[in-house]
Amino acid sequence: MEILTILIPVSLLLGGIGLAAFIWAMKTRQFDDPAGDANRILVGEFDDAPKPVTVPPTD
Repeated sequence: MEILTILIPVSLLLGGIGLAAFIWAMKTRQFDDPAGDANRILVGEFDDAPKPVTVPPTD
């Protein structure tokens, strides 16, 4: 039972760090993407595939 005196504060500290990171991400607008993934999956313009490389002919 003595281990609980260590585990409870450590878990509260880690939870607080996670909550602080989440609040920071929300305040710095890390999740704002109004034309994001919903359009990217439907439109070919946002294709992440690499473009084919064209090598000019050498004379």
